Amino acid sequence: MHYTGLVNRYRSRLPFGPEVKAVTLNEGNTPLIELVNIPRQAGFEGRILVKFEGLNPTGSFKDRGMTAAVTQAVHEGSKAIICASTGNTSAAAAAYAARAGITAFVLIPDGKIALGKLAQAVVHGAVVVQIQGNFDDGMRLVKEVAQTAPVAIVNSINPYRLQGQKTAAFEIIEALGGQAPDYHCLPVGNAGNISAYWMGYKEANGQKSTATMFGYSLEAFADGKLPKMAGYQAAGAAPFLRGGRVANPETVATAIRIGDPQSWDHAWAAQKESGGWFDECTDPEILATQRLLAETEGVWCEPASAASLCGALRDIKSGKIAQGSTVVCTLTGNGLKDPDIVIQGGLKDLIQVAAERSAVERAILAKLR
Repeated sequence: MHYTGLVNRYRSRLPFGPEVKAVTLNEGNTPLIELVNIPRQAGFEGRILVKFEGLNPTGSFKDRGMTAAVTQAVHEGSKAIICASTGNTSAAAAAYAARAGITAFVLIPDGKIALGKLAQAVVHGAVVVQIQGNFDDGMRLVKEVAQTAPVAIVNSINPYRLQGQKTAAFEIIEALGGQAPDYHCLPVGNAGNISAYWMGYKEANGQKSTATMFGYSLEAFADGKLPKMAGYQAAGAAPFLRGGRVANPETVATAIRIGDPQSWDHAWAAQKESGGWFDECTDPEILATQRLLAETEGVWCEPASAASLCGALRDIKSGKIAQGSTVVCTLTGNGLKDPDIVIQGGLKDLIQVAAERSAVERAILAKLR
């Protein structure tokens, strides 16, 4: 059958009746890619798989939540949506608003957004409002404006966002033959994703999730095992490690440059209930892992995404993640979201030669020696 998006695929597990028309770009159904070279290099005898959400229509996991949020907004009669964003949410909101024929207003921080993401919001026709502040300021303003303006908020404080995002856990269980992984590692910024995955894993096992407001029940289709949830933040934007809000978060991983997560309580619940943990990675560690993944496995994710694998590899090395385990790392966005970060220091490995066969052959042979 022709795949028509996650709302239609998982409608029985989502709060949408048959009369609700999905606003979809055929998101979801992203690959779970097993790494073959990195585990061997790390001396890991288990399995490391990456859920590559960068292959969603707008290049990030945000599409999962946006299809659900915009579907509900349109069903309720909304003519406009609004969000604060470090980039990926604005891209998704703009695309799904265009699909629905409504207006998207996006608040972005001044000078703290990857150009690839900003271009997406612009090309999809969003009304872009750049504020002189960070994401947390934008989130505050969105909540204030929505009290009086006729707009629906589509940030992760919208419960339908997490409903859409939880479907990634269903896909992982299906791909693993009806079983959850032993560990699930994620980047953590606004913390909606770790909350949504935990919701999905619990509901797949027939348990009521502490993170859901919807009172329906689900039959179990997994083996009863739940993963340990490990969330990794950038060291310059790590409120879960600092025990509270970070006033001026700074990191090269702009997608998780958030100091005041909106899903704070849900994320703590996921960590505690699962027996998992939060940790942090430095910017150099994140960028090194991003390049390692691209060069050794052929998978290019944006910097924030690499935090999940970065943390997992460190915890494998320390023994915190046990040998023989199955580990899933969510890669939240595509590397094409932020190509500038790769070439900021120039193309260091670029070889320039004369337009002659002999010169090209010499360059090739020199590399092969």
